Amino acid sequence: MDDGQFPGNVAAQAEDRPRQLIQDLQLPNLAVNEDWFAANPIPQLDAARAEHPWLAASPLGFVVTHYSAIRDLFKLDSQMRGNYVEMVDMMGAADTPWGDFQLGHILNARGERHQRLRDVLAPAFTPRQANRHRQLMRDVMAELLDQWAPRGAFDFEEFASWYPIAVISRMIGSPDEAIPQLRASLEALGRSVSMDLRVLAAMQEGTQRLDAYCSELIVKRLAVRKPDDDNDLLDVLLHIHVEGKLAQPELVNILTFLLTAGYDTSKNVMTMMMFELCQSPDVYARCAADLDYCTKAVDEAMRLHGTNNMMRIVTEDIAYRDVLIPAGTTLFFPWAIAGQDPTVIDDPHAFIPDRPDQIRHMGFGLGAHMCLGQHIARAQIAEGMHLVAQRLLAPKTTGPRGWRPFPGVWGMEGLPITFSSA
Repeated sequence: MDDGQFPGNVAAQAEDRPRQLIQDLQLPNLAVNEDWFAANPIPQLDAARAEHPWLAASPLGFVVTHYSAIRDLFKLDSQMRGNYVEMVDMMGAADTPWGDFQLGHILNARGERHQRLRDVLAPAFTPRQANRHRQLMRDVMAELLDQWAPRGAFDFEEFASWYPIAVISRMIGSPDEAIPQLRASLEALGRSVSMDLRVLAAMQEGTQRLDAYCSELIVKRLAVRKPDDDNDLLDVLLHIHVEGKLAQPELVNILTFLLTAGYDTSKNVMTMMMFELCQSPDVYARCAADLDYCTKAVDEAMRLHGTNNMMRIVTEDIAYRDVLIPAGTTLFFPWAIAGQDPTVIDDPHAFIPDRPDQIRHMGFGLGAHMCLGQHIARAQIAEGMHLVAQRLLAPKTTGPRGWRPFPGVWGMEGLPITFSSA
């Protein structure tokens, strides 16, 4: 279903159409940076669309509220850039460990450097590479369930947080003993894009710990590796480094980014998915019985709750429909909930994994910065939740204890569940 207002080919739109400057529009206002907004953003976006079909104002920039408009504008990704420079400046974190990490990672790269990094890293993140690690994913989840399932009740968000970090650690050959310290650092860095000064000190400390740990891990592995080693993901990355395609500081940054991105999003998607499954016992039973169906349920959960929201700075004037968006404008893209747009899908708030009108979710991003690790993340979540559904029977929850800030990586803060253990 679509209202037909947003043609897919942006370039084909009429160039002689009169346009109004985006700053001159009378727009609804969305308080995307408020805690109460994070707890229930869907009605706010629905109400905003009733006033303007695809735009709203906010303290963080203009919010693109319509699913098709978001996809259209990301076809013009070369005319936008990330807001990392502004974010670091706003946090007063220039020339600090966290600030340097934000400005150096692949999401802030543009042009030749960005293309080079993606080209050299792509072979390490193919579907084939993801499938190599499926048994490892099953083993990690089975071990966690052996420890946690006998309890009969726990906080699912806390439980889920141990899974992706253990999977990634084993994928790069890191010892399990390091997991608790890594997890603590990653919890802090998960707030990086929320622009919350209250967590800056923890993010600085977490960045320093992760940088030191990844540097040491790389040095130790380089000292013992053989030229034909292909045992894990770090071996693949080291092979790229030894060939001269990645400088050592770049490799450290990439490994730190891999840990950060792979941890937070996966944990949050699994928690959001469990929240939906607790309300859909028939879907839960099918996830236990059928891995392929469980994979569909992952995609449907990411349509409902994609976790990531993104900001972009316009670098060249953009004319879209009847609006002129000048260079320097900040656009806020609520990827996390864009899939619940009632103008593009029927019954948008329902959790229906095999719905006939499924749309492409934005949980792994859009455009040139589409998530390189999406195949690993999708396999990891599906394999993990497939086993969860087999071992934690008839789960029930009273709902989340709280919510993370909506900007950046959104998600639940605590999801208490009760269940019977298989």
